[in-house]
Amino acid sequence: MGTQETHPTDPAPTTPAGREALAAILARPSRTLVALDFDGTLAPIVENPEDARAHPDTLPALAALAPKVAAVAVITGRPAEVAVRNGGFAGAEGLEHLAVLGHYGAERWEARTGKVTAPAPHPGVAAVRAELPAVLDTAAGAWPGVWTEEKGGRAVAVHTRRATDPQAAFDALRAPLAGLAARHGLIVEPGRLVLELRPPGVDKGVALLDHVRETGAESVLYAGDDLGDLPAFAAVEQLRAGGVPGLLVCSGSSEVGELAARADLVVDGPAGVVRLLRDLAGQLR
Repeated sequence: MGTQETHPTDPAPTTPAGREALAAILARPSRTLVALDFDGTLAPIVENPEDARAHPDTLPALAALAPKVAAVAVITGRPAEVAVRNGGFAGAEGLEHLAVLGHYGAERWEARTGKVTAPAPHPGVAAVRAELPAVLDTAAGAWPGVWTEEKGGRAVAVHTRRATDPQAAFDALRAPLAGLAARHGLIVEPGRLVLELRPPGVDKGVALLDHVRETGAESVLYAGDDLGDLPAFAAVEQLRAGGVPGLLVCSGSSEVGELAARADLVVDGPAGVVRLLRDLAGQLR
């Protein structure tokens, strides 16, 4: 009876670039940065973002992987302290060198210090927050259930998932919110039935590239699930063009086909991401 060929991850990357990156990660794990989104990637998407918690197997998987690679970072649009709390990262054994880059890299929490560092908030965020209720009263009146989320004075998110027609509300709000943001020097970043108003020049791609430079990583794995992860995907593609192998992982969702189309590997949500991390840790020495 013949033996069945096995691959170090299951499922395996489907692209040549992904297979090259995985080979580089396995060959030089101590030069690899593993960077991960939080919501939808490590934590299942829930109706109320405050209820989101990391998949129960996240901490064991990360603790097994972190000592074998150069660095592990969580890059999220949430405030860093919220991601730390909802992920259970503070004081977690094996994650003493974890960094959580909150607000798309504008905030930084490090496990070794337990502290958050950040520059002063952009003044446009407070101005937008003051004007937002009037804009929503006018633009979202036909869709009850639209609600806003404050993000520590650094961004404001408008969610339509609870609206009577979530996609119609999302589409109708894009233009008025873009106008509001532009008046105060901000941008609108679309996500999965959410529109976030935040400062320009702050995104997951910038945060990822900065962390690669800081750590000196020679290969990268990035996993995400939403439109906000596209800048990080673009950053990995930029790194590839410069000779740094990168593995792009999509935490599978039918809501964000563009991300899945650009990924080297699509897994089944946070459970699939955790399984991938665990499988990868098992292959590294």
